[in-house]
Amino acid sequence: MNKRRLSMIGIYVFLIVMSIIAIFPLVWIILSSFKSPGEMADSPLSFFPKEFTFDYYYQVLHGLSFGTNIRNSIIVSCFATVITIIVSSLGAYGVVRFFPNAGRKMTKLLITTYMFPPILLAIPYTIIIVKVGMINTWTGLIITYLSFSIPYAIWMLIGFFNTVPLEIEEAAKVDGAGKLRVFLQVVLPVVTPGIVATAIYTFINTWNEFLFALLLINSSEKMPISVALYSLTGSEVLDWGQMMAASVIVVLPSIIVFMFIQKKISGGLSDGSVK
Repeated sequence: MNKRRLSMIGIYVFLIVMSIIAIFPLVWIILSSFKSPGEMADSPLSFFPKEFTFDYYYQVLHGLSFGTNIRNSIIVSCFATVITIIVSSLGAYGVVRFFPNAGRKMTKLLITTYMFPPILLAIPYTIIIVKVGMINTWTGLIITYLSFSIPYAIWMLIGFFNTVPLEIEEAAKVDGAGKLRVFLQVVLPVVTPGIVATAIYTFINTWNEFLFALLLINSSEKMPISVALYSLTGSEVLDWGQMMAASVIVVLPSIIVFMFIQKKISGGLSDGSVK
């Protein structure tokens, strides 16, 4: 018993140390973003700021118009996530229930799209977007993101839809439910964890995506936050305080989204099965 307790203590200590190491850079960036310009210049490596100030956040949001860039990223990420979830849910369910044999081959074909590095597809995508007249538009950028996110989302959700017992759907049909009602009220609640996980993945990927946003958007008014952050490195003198504050603004939404819906991943399956 004592050896087991000591081993558990050792595991917890190891996990705590590794967690501190993993979270330290983010905490240091957040605390550094609250330092005054003088303190940032005199002691940039200090951990805790001597005096908390929001000067850098004011400069980033108002002086550099990062508020507009945040709005752009929210619009693009939310639209891409919602469309991806709707299309991939219907596609994955259709593959599992109506084309099970072809679905296995299709999933392998879909996942092969991720074998190609984005830089290899940058020029063809840019040419296509220019020819259809969607350059420097959110629509063109969202369509580009959908071409990457939907195949992977379908591949992810097929595994979740396969776990839904067919007997549940048959029982609902016996009670008079149509196919659409079975899908919406019976199947979707059961696969809630998969849908939430897929939504998180899609939102974070589109929020942090940089290459295609840089190539397809050339207007500062439509520029996403990831490209706006990169634009800070192009100045003659890099203001590290502004860079810290801008980095926090870029990272924070992904963390907040995950914190709010992480319980759905673990609790959605049991809640859905009861319904």
